[in-house]
Amino acid sequence: MTKSMPGAAGDLAEEHPDVWKAYAALGKATADCGPLTDREKRLVKLALAIGAGSEGAVHSHTRRARSEGIEAQAIMQVAMLAIGPLGLPRAVAAKTWIEDIKD
Repeated sequence: MTKSMPGAAGDLAEEHPDVWKAYAALGKATADCGPLTDREKRLVKLALAIGAGSEGAVHSHTRRARSEGIEAQAIMQVAMLAIGPLGLPRAVAAKTWIEDIKD
């Protein structure tokens, strides 16, 4: 699993497998703690990445959303929804980060 993970996250997973295993378990526990569908969870995670201003996380969640069959229009709507609470500059940045990921 760690070999296919890009960048610093993959490096951390390889260098500190116990930390990565605990982190992955936390992720599973939080994903399973409520009624959201997988689609809803992916779009929420994308929104949180946009809100945090994390280009790498936006790239990652965009890639994952596309691989899970979430349509491009829904992914882009998440960026547009950022305009109100986060402002136009953050939404435009998110839009460009999403567009960085090609099908």
